[in-house]
Amino acid sequence: MTKRTSSQLWTGRFTEATDAFVEAFTASEHFDRRLYAQDIRGSIAHARMLAKAGVLSETERDAIIAGLEGLRVDIEQGDFDWSPALEDVHMNIEKRLTDRIGEAGKKLHTARSRNDQVATDIRLYLRDAIDAIRAQLLRFQQGLVDLAERETDTILPGFTHLQVAQPVSFGHHMLAWYEMLVRDQERFEDCRQRMNVMPLGSAALAGTSFPIDRDMTCAELGFDRPSRNSLDAVSDRDFALEFTAAAAILLTHTSRMAEEMIIWASPLVDFIDLPDRYCTGSSIMPQKKNPDVAEIVRGKTARVNGHLMALLTLMKSQPLAYNRDNQEDKEPLFDTVDTVLDSLRAFADMVPAMQVKKGNMYAAAKKGFATATDLADYLVRKGVPFRDAHAIVGAAVRHGVEQGLDLAEMDLATLRGFSDTIDDDVYQILTLEGSVAARDHLGGTAPNQVRQQIAEARERLKGAV
Repeated sequence: MTKRTSSQLWTGRFTEATDAFVEAFTASEHFDRRLYAQDIRGSIAHARMLAKAGVLSETERDAIIAGLEGLRVDIEQGDFDWSPALEDVHMNIEKRLTDRIGEAGKKLHTARSRNDQVATDIRLYLRDAIDAIRAQLLRFQQGLVDLAERETDTILPGFTHLQVAQPVSFGHHMLAWYEMLVRDQERFEDCRQRMNVMPLGSAALAGTSFPIDRDMTCAELGFDRPSRNSLDAVSDRDFALEFTAAAAILLTHTSRMAEEMIIWASPLVDFIDLPDRYCTGSSIMPQKKNPDVAEIVRGKTARVNGHLMALLTLMKSQPLAYNRDNQEDKEPLFDTVDTVLDSLRAFADMVPAMQVKKGNMYAAAKKGFATATDLADYLVRKGVPFRDAHAIVGAAVRHGVEQGLDLAEMDLATLRGFSDTIDDDVYQILTLEGSVAARDHLGGTAPNQVRQQIAEARERLKGAV
């Protein structure tokens, strides 16, 4: 029999060393070391449970816990020597633990596998990530509500098809962004709920013959319950798919916001001015002020969408139970977490600080016949069928285009030429202020409705903190 030595912890069945290229190709410690805190936390809970079950002595348990806590300090201080030969974060920590405390370290892996270990670690990691994302989402939401309150009476042209449609309150527009984030918040909350199930105890795929207490480790790690099926627990990553899907939807929302800010900040539109600290210049054109933060967030949406597709494709053909393919789930997940947190931080800081150019918005809202629908509604209230009213106003708009006049700029005689039901009270509804104030219902853009929505948003945010 050929005897060999190796730093790897699974070599008993093998008679030759792993090829150097294969060792590097299959190693994941260079990226999954990020899971060290969750791995140590899970191992401490596992050691306590093994001691309660009589698999470890109290002395062994205490040595393992002290050793793991020491390794945590070493890692955080940069004094831990990571080895690609040990493949991953789990085996690196276990090997260093055994080097430090001796035989007791070899007993830690009793009644578990790297399969249920990594599934537990990822759930713990993403649970922490969701909590951090939710905190940034709340900060962004609060900033939007503050901005909405400051600009409730500011009038902005509302658009459909990027054509001037109807005037709206700028505060109302900011609350539309806020509502998107509310749904994003709820998606992450739902995701966290389904994620908070503990795989530990499922072992490789079938459970373990040791008398483990899964309820104990579940409580120790803050999970809602242990998983009900060991095959499912170690092999599925639908919780990671759901997390990445929620992240992709969130960044789709921030990308839409970014697009609007980029358009608004253009000198051709000139609705807002972004703080200099969130913009960059040109290497050749001295006059340029580029909205790079907004553009980068818009661009990072493609990155996260790609991660979602990568994870969906990764899982689509895997038979039960665990497969090494799942090593490839971590880099997309880690990058998704980083990208979402960075994007939210940037927007939570930048958006509430943008300068709103009220005069430019107001002047733009006066173009494009933004109160045309108000005139049609006015005619309907006078008894004109809506389709007839639509045609009448369309003719008036055509006349306005030809003469370079807004509806509010036409004299009464001209307006009555299109319909004799029009009286001088029409000018009350042809103003931008009158148009906005007329949408006085739940969900409408009237300033008093916007203020009510702001008050309700503040109550919701207060309860979420």
